[in-house]
Amino acid sequence: MSTEQRRIFAFSGILKPQPSGPPPDALVNFAIGLAATSRPVRRLCYIPTAVGDRQDAIDHCAARFADRDDIEFSVLRLFTQPSVPDVRAHLLSQDVILVEGGSVVNLIAVWRAHGLPQVLRECWAAGTVLTGASAGSLCWHVGGPTDSYRDSLDPFTGGLTFLPHSNGVHDDLDDQPRRAAFRELIANGELPAGYATEDGVGLLYAGTTLLEAVTILPGRHAWHVTPDGNGGYVEQAIVPRLITTTTTGQGLAPTRQTRARFRSHSRTRRQRSAREASTAHSHTAPARWEHHGDRLLGQVTTIVARHSRFN
Repeated sequence: MSTEQRRIFAFSGILKPQPSGPPPDALVNFAIGLAATSRPVRRLCYIPTAVGDRQDAIDHCAARFADRDDIEFSVLRLFTQPSVPDVRAHLLSQDVILVEGGSVVNLIAVWRAHGLPQVLRECWAAGTVLTGASAGSLCWHVGGPTDSYRDSLDPFTGGLTFLPHSNGVHDDLDDQPRRAAFRELIANGELPAGYATEDGVGLLYAGTTLLEAVTILPGRHAWHVTPDGNGGYVEQAIVPRLITTTTTGQGLAPTRQTRARFRSHSRTRRQRSAREASTAHSHTAPARWEHHGDRLLGQVTTIVARHSRFN
């Protein structure tokens, strides 16, 4: 299969859903719609390793698909031993592999013990859609900030590296300084350049290239963050395409508009946003912002901000 047909959809679930808000299943449905199959029934395998194969998580996910005639649902448990006789054959027969959130550190450790990284790479190359939220997003990347070790956020760099980028999830979470931690870890070189998603936002990759960002929550963003070479970072806001509860994944051939999404014109201002000031770590130096203005590129608007430390 060509590189452009390898698909990963990595997203941040909604940690604080509102009664009147969109159903979180809309992001999973989008991933299911990416499956390249002519069969009316898509095979989806749920992998709950990151929560220790907890039965309540399995029951909850199974209930979501119980009434769907278009989904053949299965679960791969690894505790205390694999729940299928041939893990490789089972995963290679799937159209979609859905990875639960939880502890990305424990997830990767158990996967490596069972030889899943190579199997999952084969699935990806064969066209199986790889998807998941939180730890199920981080795992496909080099790594990102995690609270798998303790309540504070630490860098994790033991991901599968299918995608050569770092990843930040729940970038707008007010309970933890995830936004500031992701940017600081990139600025000081502990993480490579990468992409962050706010809750309800997903990243669709074709091969290792970001094809587009989508969201089920209006006003949310994805972010591209790179080091500036001087101890600071450059961040670029990606305004995602708003999808509905019925939106499914579309074709993956990058368009001219898609390839142009990160082009922009520039203007400069010397101030920090109130949001960044409120979330930055105490030792972060004053920032210089260079905004590259709000030009609409297809369905994506980008804004670039440069943050440099003054010595």
